[in-house]
Amino acid sequence: MALHPFVATMLATQKEAGAPALSAGTPDDARALVAAGRAAIGPGRDTAETREVTVPTRSGSIGARLHVPHGDVTGLVVYLHGGGWVVATVDDYDTLGRELAHHSRCAVLLPDYRLAPEHPFPAGLEDTEDVLTWIGADPELGALPLVVAGDSAGGNLATVALRRLRGRVSPVLQVLVYPVTDGARDTESYRDCAEGLGLTARDMAWFFGHYAPAEDHLHPDVAPLRADDLAGLPPTAVVTAEYDVLRSEGEAYAQRLREAGVDVTSKRYPGVTHGFVRLHHHIDVARDAVADIAEAITTAVAAARPVGHTEKENA
Repeated sequence: MALHPFVATMLATQKEAGAPALSAGTPDDARALVAAGRAAIGPGRDTAETREVTVPTRSGSIGARLHVPHGDVTGLVVYLHGGGWVVATVDDYDTLGRELAHHSRCAVLLPDYRLAPEHPFPAGLEDTEDVLTWIGADPELGALPLVVAGDSAGGNLATVALRRLRGRVSPVLQVLVYPVTDGARDTESYRDCAEGLGLTARDMAWFFGHYAPAEDHLHPDVAPLRADDLAGLPPTAVVTAEYDVLRSEGEAYAQRLREAGVDVTSKRYPGVTHGFVRLHHHIDVARDAVADIAEAITTAVAAARPVGHTEKENA
């Protein structure tokens, strides 16, 4: 399918304006570039409550933002934001977090995990693990069915942390949105989508270079596609984009999970590029993806609730 008209126009406008690539400057330059696009994402939904949370970790503490939707809260989604382990903050994902809370009827927690290069691998991964174990010990959040989700590098952190925490953390679902799953960067989609589509092959090499030394790029805790054993991971929903360097490895990871006996649904969204889910205010494909993700979450959460459980009891 051809590029979605909105995406094609957006990319052409960026090219005409001479917008720099994420990898063109320093990490701070890239962070400023991402932050500058925040307003264009659009406003977020109203919530019953939004509060800042402090999460203790083995390295001190990190912040997180909790969005609580109106009405009965049926579960908790921990959403790890993307950004190549180097850029983006919870502010850049606030709108998406609110949207997921509204549609899924789950509280959504956005952890502000540490970023490279100031805090390289495994800092962000350890923060993710510590958030998930902290939730399990929290009397309020730990009582809710848990979904762990993330996009791009956040999807990488989500699934690696869950593999390392098997037997200790038991989510009802993991949602991996165009996840980073390998460090080889030699797939079909890397060749087909290397340039001109927002996230480039050069950008990904730059992100990997800041996140971890080259000798770790194929380590299973950086490249989960290369893990020997993926059995025991939770049911999984994988989202990929047609025009994305990460498409092939996301779909390959879905297949590896299936082969390991994991219940997996995987959907490739046509005509869109990496990062498209955050454009749900602008394009129908992104709205469809958010709705699909929310449906997967609500279905998994409903299946996990005790027989005879009522909405009132969970309020």
